[in-house]
Amino acid sequence: MKVSGNGQGKILTQDELRRLFTEGFLSPRDRALFGICLFTGCRVSEALALQTTDIKSGAITFRKSTTKGKHKTRIVDIPPGLAAMLGEYQLKPGVMFPGMRGVTERLTRFMADKILRDACKRIGVEGVSTHSFRRTALTQMSSAGIPLRTIQEISGHSDLGTLQRYLEVTPEQKRKAVSVIGF
Repeated sequence: MKVSGNGQGKILTQDELRRLFTEGFLSPRDRALFGICLFTGCRVSEALALQTTDIKSGAITFRKSTTKGKHKTRIVDIPPGLAAMLGEYQLKPGVMFPGMRGVTERLTRFMADKILRDACKRIGVEGVSTHSFRRTALTQMSSAGIPLRTIQEISGHSDLGTLQRYLEVTPEQKRKAVSVIGF
């Protein structure tokens, strides 16, 4: 868990996610931004770099030029939960998350972090960072039995070792793992 900017962002529980998206985030824009981070496992900077043209045919394209490391373009399908959030957010052509007129072209990482901190304060959750959505998404996929190679394609990690550091293993998963051993 993140404390005073140190450590990894908290993995969010189902209840915390539900409360964040129903009570914490106040606008369709904020729900859309963090919904993209959660449902695609992307970094907040990748979501902030999106153009409205990057969303089409039921998928989001994260262009190579806007990803960390700039290794390759990723295309991630839009699941129904995210489609509903995007439908609620009134998109205008151009930058997906515009900044303040005349000040910044797009919403900044600093402002996204402030939006998240305020939302977490409203619902009383600590240790959350913008990276929590990425860690939560990747951990949920792993817990559901999705192969690491598939998760790697979605997350854009260049190697499995780095990806594995994102994933949290719960005490229940460890109990289940050892319960299958025997003869």
